[in-house]
Amino acid sequence: MAEAVDWGADGTPRSPRFDDVYRPADTGLAQACHVFLGGCDLPRAWAGAAHWRILETGFGLGQNFLATWHAWQQDEARPRLLHYVSLEAWPVAASDLLCAASVDPQLVPLAQALARQWEGLTPGLHRLVFEGGRVALTLGIGDAGDLLRGLDFRADSVFLDGFDPARNPELWSLPVLKAVARLCRRGTHVATWTAAGQVRRDLATCGFVVERQPGLPPKRHRTAGRFDPSWPRPDVDEPPPPTPGMAVVVGAGLAGSAVAASLARRGWQVQVFDAADAPASGASALPAGLMAPYQSPDDNPLSRIARAGIRLTWLEAQRLLRPGEDWGPDGALECRLEDARPPPALGEGLLPWTRVATPAQLAAAGLASTDHAWWHERAAWVKPSALVRAWLAAPGVSVRCGVRVSHIEPVPTGWQLLGETGDTLATAAVVVVCAAHGTAALTGDAIRTHPVRGQVSWGLHADGASPANWPATPVHGHGHMLPDVPVAGGRAWLVGATYSRDDADATPREADQTANQARLAVLSPALAQALAPAFASGAAQAWTGIRCVTRDRRPLAGWMAPGLGVSTALGSRGLTFAVLAAELLVARLHAEPLPVETPLADALDPGRLTSR
Repeated sequence: MAEAVDWGADGTPRSPRFDDVYRPADTGLAQACHVFLGGCDLPRAWAGAAHWRILETGFGLGQNFLATWHAWQQDEARPRLLHYVSLEAWPVAASDLLCAASVDPQLVPLAQALARQWEGLTPGLHRLVFEGGRVALTLGIGDAGDLLRGLDFRADSVFLDGFDPARNPELWSLPVLKAVARLCRRGTHVATWTAAGQVRRDLATCGFVVERQPGLPPKRHRTAGRFDPSWPRPDVDEPPPPTPGMAVVVGAGLAGSAVAASLARRGWQVQVFDAADAPASGASALPAGLMAPYQSPDDNPLSRIARAGIRLTWLEAQRLLRPGEDWGPDGALECRLEDARPPPALGEGLLPWTRVATPAQLAAAGLASTDHAWWHERAAWVKPSALVRAWLAAPGVSVRCGVRVSHIEPVPTGWQLLGETGDTLATAAVVVVCAAHGTAALTGDAIRTHPVRGQVSWGLHADGASPANWPATPVHGHGHMLPDVPVAGGRAWLVGATYSRDDADATPREADQTANQARLAVLSPALAQALAPAFASGAAQAWTGIRCVTRDRRPLAGWMAPGLGVSTALGSRGLTFAVLAAELLVARLHAEPLPVETPLADALDPGRLTSR
């Protein structure tokens, strides 16, 4: 449930929990600019920077973020990327964000964009992106101390915002301030509205040099300063991130194109090599795939990583794809056929993602009212090739198909890529291998992956659309069924997919068509009966692709050596993981905040396999 906000007659927002105001009436933007931006010497301090990283304790009504975003928009010398990391234990409703911004007309469009992404905020980190990915809000929901321990980056500016230290002492405690200091570099500016003596003394204890400055009425004073500890802290003097130059990505499927777009967004000139004649020719050539959450009652790491990936892919699809043509963001029903018990309650925080299916939703999918199912609001069918084309069309990305990379070796300037005859294809400071099962051979066989053969059955609707009594959205659980997807030549249904480990033969098999038909009969007997003539007559066609997995079935996204990275082994969840893997990889290259907590990021790092 969203945190309650009491709005006074004069427009002052007050927290019943802490019996304190979020801000005085009509001073949201003024306070943000005077206390926080001004206290951290922004926007002057970020002029000409490649990126800027801000850490905030206490997101509240979001006005510091909106003011910072607005300042970034207005500044011709703005950094290429703005990263804003904010922590909030008690998130308010989207309607309160909009109400708070309404007194500042220039912030209203930004607040509306924020409100559109303000959902599904379960405990942990959530990446919200704006301006085509150039403004990133990493929102941490939960206890500040716990969240700070899961972060790993160096902030350029720190906003300490929260309710009065006397009313919310935990947020201003010495352990929390020490955790903030761990994330600062020497010279990081800090600003806060409070001038409480204990806060200033504790900041000094943590290595900040602070002073009391004039506040914004009715506050008489505020605090500002910088991180400059008197003791040695070599870890705060980290080397700067690499200057963007030439980068090479091997592989033009979902994984490779997502990496190419992420690198290009940060200023890299990216060349993509692929051995096939066209992009998206491997497993990414699937006519359409299903992207749906993987939920578990204990909200295990895979569930959390999958939601983080879907949130990022969803935002990219909204930005780049045509609804109804390239993707169908209409949700999906998951039949829980393996369990005779009703689906477990997942908690209120997950309701925007997943809830128990209603009788009407069961009936629409052709299921009995006694069947058990989840309804996933954030599920969609997506054409992988449409995403690949959009990412490869990003400024700064070029593609060369029909080129097979046979070897990658280190050279003084980075990495050299050699072709089949030993000729040099390219030399680049950064190389990322996204070659599915071929990745291991190009990275020195330090990792092990397995091919997985998958066959999908599909066919065209005779009347140009699915029958009226068919489900309007995908159904999955024992395999999946996409009822109505536009393809060349009409509209199609898709059923599948088989899963044959250590099998790299892409030849279509009649046995797999039969297996898909049997799988559909379990998933939805009514649909299986309707499609029986198509399978019997041979009208059901087959598409086969070879996916790539690791032994623990988690993707690989990380750096094998300085400048040599991998994004691969996405398995059957390429749509879920491609963007997340790319952003993890590139964030670590540029020392940016990660889109998920460090332990979750480490769960995808190739070091988990090479270190054993």
